[in-house]
Amino acid sequence: MKRFIKSIRVKIEQYLLQNSSRVYLYNCNQEFASHIKPGSLVLDAGAGNAPYQELFANFQYETADKFTSSCNYVCDLVAIPVKDERFDYIVCNQVLEHLPEPKQALKELCRVLKSGGEIICTTPFFYEEHLQPYDFYRYTQFGNSYLFQEAGFKIEKIEWLEGYLGTLAYQLEGAYKSLPINVNSLVKNWLI
Repeated sequence: MKRFIKSIRVKIEQYLLQNSSRVYLYNCNQEFASHIKPGSLVLDAGAGNAPYQELFANFQYETADKFTSSCNYVCDLVAIPVKDERFDYIVCNQVLEHLPEPKQALKELCRVLKSGGEIICTTPFFYEEHLQPYDFYRYTQFGNSYLFQEAGFKIEKIEWLEGYLGTLAYQLEGAYKSLPINVNSLVKNWLI
């Protein structure tokens, strides 16, 4: 019985320590990748260390990022050095908030996306400041709609990544992690 309780405790701790937003992001990207046609060319815009690359392993996959030298295109997303309508699909995860001119970047992404192509773009609404000093914006569904339409995109859908409970869980997770270590142990023992 003790071993069973310990295994459940370990699983709960692993789940609690995992950022739920990242789990949802991964699932959204997995769903997006499952609809991509074979032989398609995918751009991961603002790829960083390309955490979703494995999801696009069956496609031609290129990356663009200003700060990552291992990318195919080391560039600002307002000036991607490729011809018009090069990419069939674009992935842009949690990037726009780090760009001083997101509208210009979206216009550029629209330029390099083929007519009839698709983009998945995720943006934060409620998230702590990070990657200082390159953290400029937070987005509502109305702000996203405006920016994308102004850039030339036709919007198929806008949806919340996690909704209210996900936001609340994220805040509780942040509060939990900021507690002193001895309080963390006490809370862990109390919760589990």
